[in-house]
Amino acid sequence: MKLNCVVVDDSSIQRAIIAKLVNNHPGLHLIGDFSNAIEAKSCMSLNNIDLIFLDIEMPVINGFDFLDGLKSKPQIIFITSKAEYALKAFDYDATDYLQKPIAVERFNASVKRAIDMHILKKEVKEEEGEHIFIKSNLKKLKIFTSKIKWIEAFGDYVRVVTEDDSNLVLSTMKSFENDLSKEKFIRVHKSYIINIDKVERFNSKFAEIGITKIPLSRNKKEDLVRALSTP
Repeated sequence: MKLNCVVVDDSSIQRAIIAKLVNNHPGLHLIGDFSNAIEAKSCMSLNNIDLIFLDIEMPVINGFDFLDGLKSKPQIIFITSKAEYALKAFDYDATDYLQKPIAVERFNASVKRAIDMHILKKEVKEEEGEHIFIKSNLKKLKIFTSKIKWIEAFGDYVRVVTEDDSNLVLSTMKSFENDLSKEKFIRVHKSYIINIDKVERFNSKFAEIGITKIPLSRNKKEDLVRALSTP
């Protein structure tokens, strides 16, 4: 994994120094280096940027004004010759604040912090994926839809089977059908809704999820084939 980076500094010498440090680091990929915020913003509109090495004191648009104009902010490592901006820099939720001249060891430590934060945010984002809430045994449970294997009618209840466990919910199949993504879930039988990502094999009669065979209604096989073939 490499973080996509840009360097923004009006000093050509400092820009070259930082760009060299970025290019020499195995965890970074330099997308571009720019002398002003306008050029950097143009690049960022076309590329997915994870990290900006940003000078604060620049003509026309300084580093803080540049960040104020961004709708989506990557991680920021400020680079400046003055310590007086440090407090304001962290008001912008900066990953780090480097003072010129920059020592390689200090630069590497700063990048490690950025990579660690990137990994942590990615894990949190995955954990906060699409979910629904169900009420089972008088408890409200948060269920991530990516973990649901199938949903099964069970008398007056519905059984929600996930990778971790199963829970009985006083609800209807129609209610679940309305709440779940139609791109990922399909009702293949009056008593079953399945997560198409969990289907391992199927034939004209059954869809197999692990060792479980889910019955297919006669007119649902084509719907399943169509769903499985959609990228």
